[in-house]
Amino acid sequence: MNVTTVTDGIYRLSANMRDILFEGLWPIPNGVSMNSYIVKGEKTAIVDGVCGWDGVPETLFAQLDKIDVPLESIDYVIVNHMEPDHSGWIEDFKKIRQDFTIVTSQKAVPLMEAFFDITNDIMVVGDGDTLDLGDGRVLAFAEIPNVHWPETIATFDTKSGTLMPCDAFGSFGAVEDAPYDDQLTQEQIDFFEQEAVRYYSNIVAAFSVPARKAIEKAAPLPIKIIAPGHGIVWRKDPMKIVNDYLRYTSYQKGPCEEEVTIIWGSMYGNTEMAVEPAVKALEAEGLKVHVHQVPEDSWGDIITSVWSSTGVVLAMPTYEYKMFPPMAAILDELGKKKVLNRKAFRFGSYGWSGGAQKELDEIVQKHKMNWDFIEPLEFIGKPGEEDFQTVRDRCVELAKAVKEAVALKER
Repeated sequence: MNVTTVTDGIYRLSANMRDILFEGLWPIPNGVSMNSYIVKGEKTAIVDGVCGWDGVPETLFAQLDKIDVPLESIDYVIVNHMEPDHSGWIEDFKKIRQDFTIVTSQKAVPLMEAFFDITNDIMVVGDGDTLDLGDGRVLAFAEIPNVHWPETIATFDTKSGTLMPCDAFGSFGAVEDAPYDDQLTQEQIDFFEQEAVRYYSNIVAAFSVPARKAIEKAAPLPIKIIAPGHGIVWRKDPMKIVNDYLRYTSYQKGPCEEEVTIIWGSMYGNTEMAVEPAVKALEAEGLKVHVHQVPEDSWGDIITSVWSSTGVVLAMPTYEYKMFPPMAAILDELGKKKVLNRKAFRFGSYGWSGGAQKELDEIVQKHKMNWDFIEPLEFIGKPGEEDFQTVRDRCVELAKAVKEAVALKER
């Protein structure tokens, strides 16, 4: 865990987590940082503690000595978001100090009791409420429900212009010795931008409408620094991550980028034979192509690719009258994430019976995904040259549809 100065009177405490499934589900191959913030006026507040994994609370407590903040001096614990990766350390803190006030939203109050048996010393705040820490440091609060739990708030330090929005504007990716955008190279910024897409698509995607509303609510604030609960702090160009998130919210309904994601699965290699011709045809049209195999590739990787792609190719065989099961599972998850209005093409092999198309249609209709499909291609056994050419032709058709949709969006 590192302690660094965000700006005068505000400090970032951070620990990197690796080799875990985030939320017990999402692989994070590049890790994730867990950020807390100390805000000092005449009184002291901590904003969003970190969870109790791997001795993190003890490490956090030790780091406070480096900035001359005794545990006993923390008067307020501000809980922007009740998810345990941000609030779970409270149990350890209460063992050391009992006399402090929890500042959180009304909707968080029953969760505070459910998670931690805490019912007393809670200060409820909402839109327009403030907390004066003294020495000219006043914290203002805004409700940003469903980003991505309904009780979520954001904390804004009016003295420095620092917004602490917890999961909003966050990213995956462990943060080492340079936790601020003004300390990073362009290559490193690009890395965290890609990690932000992964984070957004895996964690926030289904809540894109409330996420956009939260961004619109924050827009009038004189923001100089954005300090999220995960990822780097943006103090050179805070509007970059704001604009990135605006773009990510727009990806839900599309069009997105001039990109196509190919998701494929194959039982005996017959469907696989047609994947390479599809890739080459799309690349020849100048599109960026992401290729993922199911079930080998993680859902997190696939969702990240599809989130920014205007086009999707589904390549899989029929299995027992239905879709290849791993493909059905990922498509159902894309539906739950509300990945809407994609241009799509499906092809695949079958043996003694078809039937994959029926289940595909059912999933798309169930989730109201409104995907615009080019005529599908099914072939019995292995594909022949005519099938390969059909795949190429329809991928060219798909590429044209993708480019037209993106061009229309940019007008």
